[in-house]
Amino acid sequence: MLSLLLVLISLPSEIDSKEIPLFSTEPFEIVFTNEVVWGQTGHRVVGQIAEAFLSKKAKREIHRLLDGHSLAFASTIADEIKSDRAYDSFGPWHYVNYEMGGYYDPSKADERGDIVYGIQKSIEVLESKSTSDVDKRFYLKLLIHFIGDLHQPLHVGRAEDQGGNRIQVSWFSRNSNLHRVWDSDLIDGYNMSYDELAQELLRSTTSAERKELAKGTYLDWVEESHQIVGRVYASASSGARLGYRYTYDFNPLVFEQLAKGGVRLAKILNDLFD
Repeated sequence: MLSLLLVLISLPSEIDSKEIPLFSTEPFEIVFTNEVVWGQTGHRVVGQIAEAFLSKKAKREIHRLLDGHSLAFASTIADEIKSDRAYDSFGPWHYVNYEMGGYYDPSKADERGDIVYGIQKSIEVLESKSTSDVDKRFYLKLLIHFIGDLHQPLHVGRAEDQGGNRIQVSWFSRNSNLHRVWDSDLIDGYNMSYDELAQELLRSTTSAERKELAKGTYLDWVEESHQIVGRVYASASSGARLGYRYTYDFNPLVFEQLAKGGVRLAKILNDLFD
C-alpha cells in the first residue's frame, strides 16, 4: 500500500546521483512563473487517455520502465521534482515563449532549452540503444509531462506576462491569475476526478476525431497551441472577474486540449516503442 503513495524518482546519469528526499520539512517559497502548467488533474487526464490507445508492445515496454505504474501516475513527476535544485536546469523545458503572430524559430530558442528541446531530448534518449533504463525511465516521465504541458495554451504564450501568470483575475471572487485559471481552476471547478473526466472524454471522442487529432508532429502542435493562446489572452485582462460565463465559454476548449494531449501522447509513445 505504501508503495502506491510514494513517487520513486531516479536521477538521470548526467545529474549528481545524490539521494533525493521524498518529503522535506524545510520551508520553501512558491514562485509563480510560466513553468506552472496543467494541474495534477489535467496531466493525469492526458495520461489516462493516452493509456487507452497504447499498442500492446508499447504498453509492455512502458509498464517495464515505469515499474508497473500508469502514465497518469508518472505524469506529474516533472513538476514534483522542481522542489529539488538538482533539477533546476529542466525548468525552462516546460514552456516556450515567442511573439504573438510569429512562428517558433529554433535560432532564437532559449539557450537553456524550451519545451521543443525537452520533447526532442526525451525522444532521443528513449530511441537510443545505448541509454540506460534509469535514463529512459526519467526521460519517459518527462516526455509524458511535456506533451501534456504543450496542450495548455499558456505554455506557448508571451514571455512578458509569464504565460498569463502576471494577469491577475478574480475566479468566483477568489484571487487567481489567467494561467492558474487554465492550469487548474477550470478543470477542478468541474469537480470530476481525473479518471471520471478521462472516461468522459474517451466516450465523447469518435475514432474519426481521434485520427484527425493525431495528425502532425509536436512542432505542428506547438504552432497550434500558439494560435489558441491568442484566444486565451483575448478572453480576459487584468482585473477581470471570471465565473460561470467563462466556464461555459471555455470548458469545451479545455476538454478538447486534454483529449488532444492524450491522443497525441499515445501516438508518440507508440511510434517510439512499436
